[in-house]
Amino acid sequence: MAAKMPLIRRPAILALVLLTAFCAAGVWAQAAPSGKSDQPVSPPPVQTQPATTLSVQVKVVNVLATVRDKHGKIVDNLTKDDFTLTDDGRPQIIHYFTRETDLPLTLGLLVDTSMSQRRVLDQERSASHTFLDQMVRVQTDRAFIIHFDREVELLQDLASSHEKLEAALGSLTTPQFNRPSNDPSDQGSDAGRGSGRHHVGGGTLLYDAVYLASDELMKKQQGRKALIVLSDGVDRGSKESLETAVSTAQRANTAVYSILYKDDEGYGWHRDGFGMGGPMGGGMGRHGRFPAEPRPDGKKILARISNETGGRLFEVSKKQSVDQIYSLIEEELRNQYSLGYTPERGGAPEGGYHKIQLTTKQKGLIVQSREGYYATQ
Repeated sequence: MAAKMPLIRRPAILALVLLTAFCAAGVWAQAAPSGKSDQPVSPPPVQTQPATTLSVQVKVVNVLATVRDKHGKIVDNLTKDDFTLTDDGRPQIIHYFTRETDLPLTLGLLVDTSMSQRRVLDQERSASHTFLDQMVRVQTDRAFIIHFDREVELLQDLASSHEKLEAALGSLTTPQFNRPSNDPSDQGSDAGRGSGRHHVGGGTLLYDAVYLASDELMKKQQGRKALIVLSDGVDRGSKESLETAVSTAQRANTAVYSILYKDDEGYGWHRDGFGMGGPMGGGMGRHGRFPAEPRPDGKKILARISNETGGRLFEVSKKQSVDQIYSLIEEELRNQYSLGYTPERGGAPEGGYHKIQLTTKQKGLIVQSREGYYATQ
């Protein structure tokens, strides 16, 4: 059974706290007086020095980056000295540097199962199976799978088992929607109230899905983390805003890779003109009684989520299939640089959002990394 993800807010933590304790114990010595005596000799009083605790707080900011040349080819032979990094415009010293290729990876797959994706869902399912099968190494990497339409549901919690992940992908389906009925006798039925997967009206809780995946799952994990979002980028009905979704992913140090899969013909149910509108979609289609709402630009939305978290936007087209896009993401995740530094503030307040700018000294190279992070005071 798939479990719904709870909406739990917890403060984000962006600090590595090192605690070193030094304790000094008292010692005592017992000395007997010279000569013989029948009186017992008592030891001197024990002198104990108070324990001393030294607390040292070191804040290290980690940045994962991918570098490409002007032709889009990944550059994987750079050293620490090839990079320059600023924090809120102040130059920083890079203390830690590695080329990440085989370190553990936590992946989250977020699949849009709203009605607009019903015609492309089979292709997404097949490509996702191949990607996870190649990307997730047993006992090294872990992945989870979430679907979202008018609800957000965790189909598979973090796992390395290919069998479990495959079973979760197999359960991906679009909800079966019912036409609103004018018969008053139908108003009290369960149809359209969330009974099973039958609903009236659409919904695409994209922002809620990114928020929950980041806050409930990714925030607790260490190391490299990435979300893969398969959607047309159009959100309908989320409680959380786009800004909150982005900031929560940033606080969880999670890059979001977006795969824009847009099916322009997927917004109508029947040939008689009954459209995706309803209470969530806005309007009844071109032959309906109400004008349809302007459709949001899903590409811009997904681009913002990816750019601001250090991921990348891809678009499925005739020239680039979803399988090819997955191959590019796999190559990118296996060829990242990891840089770490302790921010030198220069008197600036530490709390809040801080902007990062990472570049290379060599001209013509493009660096892809997150744009900033949230620090705690």
